[in-house]
Amino acid sequence: MARLSKKMKAAVGQVDRLKLYELGEALDLVVKVASAKFDETVEMAVRLGVDPRQADQNVRGTVVLPHGTGKTVRVLVFAKGDKEKEALDAGADFVGGDDLVKKVSEEGWLEFDSVIATPDMMGAVGRIGKVLGPRGLMPNPKLGTVTFDVAKAVQEMKAGKIEFRVDKAGIVHVPVGKVSFGREKLEVNAQSVLGSLNRAKPSTAKGNYMISVGISSTMGPGVKVNPVAARAAA
Repeated sequence: MARLSKKMKAAVGQVDRLKLYELGEALDLVVKVASAKFDETVEMAVRLGVDPRQADQNVRGTVVLPHGTGKTVRVLVFAKGDKEKEALDAGADFVGGDDLVKKVSEEGWLEFDSVIATPDMMGAVGRIGKVLGPRGLMPNPKLGTVTFDVAKAVQEMKAGKIEFRVDKAGIVHVPVGKVSFGREKLEVNAQSVLGSLNRAKPSTAKGNYMISVGISSTMGPGVKVNPVAARAAA
């Protein structure tokens, strides 16, 4: 078993492992105990009362974080004609058609963080689905990444739009910002995520939907949040 560093021991010592904190209180503590030399990402893990094996309970969606993620997002847009200029004007980092499909398939190029495509490009993009899909980069109309309104899609991605999806254990892991944001901005972002999760609740889900909520920074200990308070905050 790995030994905890002095910094981690000190951080863990400030967290009551048996207490369920209020959302703002938990974020205050996460920011306080963060001690890494870099700006740590703050992540929220929400355990849902769903069965991911059932197609109608596979919770998935998107949310635009009001204060962004704190990360520079490189956006790739597959488009042609006027939509290429529209995407570039909106701030896309890479725009193209078959040339970029070829670059991904033949050169293994993956220097981007999100992908948007116009519907008329999906035939070509489908050819690299085996590359994009496993990395969570395949455009999806349900997530707003297959659209002719490329300007809006690009602007949302740049502003902090993120995707969430329940894993096999029924848990959703979502970044809500950076430690440097401070409590207030992190709390607004976290509330937006919780609200989106509540709206994504499957009609077939029974019993408690939001079972547990935890928050931690990249190198910090987890802090348990009162799920009842979290639901109210959303």
